[in-house]
Order: sequence, then structure tokens, then C-alpha cells
Amino acid sequence: MRIDLHVHSSASDGTDPPAEVVRRAVVAGCDVIALTDHDTVAGIAAAAAALPPGLTLVPGMELSCQLARSPGGGFPPGPPSPRGGFPPGPPRDSRSVHLLAYLFDPAYPALAAETELIRDDRVHRARAMVDRLGALGVPVKWERVEEIAAGAVVGRPHIARALAEAGVVATPADAFTAEWIGDGGRAHVGRYAPDAARAIALVRAAGGVPVLAHPRSPGYEIGDEVVVGLVSAGLAGLEVFHPDHDQSERSRLTQLANSLHLVMTGGSDDHGAFGDGGLCGETTPPDQYERLLALATGARPVIGEPTATDLR
Repeated sequence: MRIDLHVHSSASDGTDPPAEVVRRAVVAGCDVIALTDHDTVAGIAAAAAALPPGLTLVPGMELSCQLARSPGGGFPPGPPSPRGGFPPGPPRDSRSVHLLAYLFDPAYPALAAETELIRDDRVHRARAMVDRLGALGVPVKWERVEEIAAGAVVGRPHIARALAEAGVVATPADAFTAEWIGDGGRAHVGRYAPDAARAIALVRAAGGVPVLAHPRSPGYEIGDEVVVGLVSAGLAGLEVFHPDHDQSERSRLTQLANSLHLVMTGGSDDHGAFGDGGLCGETTPPDQYERLLALATGARPVIGEPTATDLR
């Protein structure tokens, strides 16, 4: 089986609608895909409706979180973050971390409220970054960024595409620098994100399976001791097989996952035409997929069923 558990659509920062992602998955020879858009499940229904026989959809989400820096300089999980208002984003003594959440109940109130808070603050943040770009003399308008997002959760990739379209940078990837919207850049603005331990607890409470996404990707590196702390908070898995992880890193992560009895997942992190990782270019071992399914109580995979036309 070819199982890709990290895929994005235009419901967040991918370029293709969910139905097109499903079509490409069939062409790529996938047997199972997880739709894991950033902080939203808005694309799940459309992806499920487009499923052909033989393809299985795992409902999921990639949740934006943060890790607080410890007094010693590391980034262990901090205490549960307080609710209320829209903080300006993670403080300087924190860093971003992404959590893949699988097969949770999307109607679970606390998790739904948290993701709504994250999405709302994304809009405030994106507007503020466009304003900063304007102050720098950059001809990027908020209306155009919204058009590029096409109703999806607005994120930095949409602004990056607008910058490339305006000729300010050669490619969207070139926007993620100190000159423009990279972390700490001239037009960068922080945003709200829940503490990772709190996010893990919410996913677990919703019956889902929390997996630490690309823990050794540039800018998202998470040390072993931090992973141990997150396991105590309820972390269930590590994304070992990812395009950003070379073979030596995969070997180290495999040893770590085995020592902590964590599920090992893999996925392409495909975003379509923008940063296309190639659907099913990275996959999850079938035995690890079965372990993940056994842990989930909030939802089940959606299996493509034959239509009346298929049966004739």
C-alpha cells in the first residue's frame, strides 16, 4: 500500500482544490491519503465526495502550535496557553511547531474553538504584513492576496505568491527571507498559536491522533528531549518520512520513535504547484498506519465506494 499522510489543498495553502488533489492521488498511485490542511477541515467534505473506488481518505489537519523556550535555552513544552483575545503571536522566546492531527472529531467544541481562533488571527496577521509591505513601497494589495487564497485560510504562502506575481521576488520561495516575510523579516508579523502541549491534549480529547510534523525540517527542528516532554503530554507519533529528512535523520528519528513507542508516519507535504513534494513521494509503512488507526476514536477513514455507473 502507498499511504501519504501529509497532503494540502486550496482549503489552506495548497494550489489545487480538494477534488483535484484526489484526482492527482489516483494518478500517482496512492492507496491512502490524509488531507491535512493548515488549521482547517474545510476541504474534507469535498475530498470525500470526490473519492473513487480504491482510494481511502484519512481526515486530518496540520495544527499551528508553539514551543516556549526554557530557562536553559531549549524549547520544552510550556504550560497550557491562556485563552482570551488575539495575542500578537508567539513571543520571541518561542518557536513554531506543527502538529499533524488525524481522525479527530471535528465538532469537538474546544478544538473547533481553538482552530477558529488560529484562523481568525491568521487574517489579522496577513493584513498586517500586507500593510508593512505597503510601507516598504511594495505594490501588493490585500484584495489580491484574498483572490489568491480563494476563500482558504490566508497564510504567508499566499502573500509570497502575490509578491512573485508583482515581480518583487523571482519565486514565492524567495519571499521567505529577512528582506521580506521570513521569520524576523522586515514585513514579518507574529501570530497566535496554542502551546504544543495544549494542542496535543485537545486533539487527544477529540479522539484524534497527534503526530509531530517534520521535526527536523529547517526552522522546525525539535530536539529529542523536547519530544520526550511532548510524549508525556500525549504525543502519539513522529513524522519520520518527510522530504526534508535525509536518510541519517530518518534513522535517528526511527530510533527515537521506537524508544518512545511512537507511531512513525510519512507524507509528501504536497502543496500542488507551489512547493510540490509529489503525492506519495514519501509514504507511511502499512504497519504504522494500522497502529495509527487503532489509536483513533474520533473519526474513521472514508473509503471510496463504487457508484451505480461503476457497478454496471
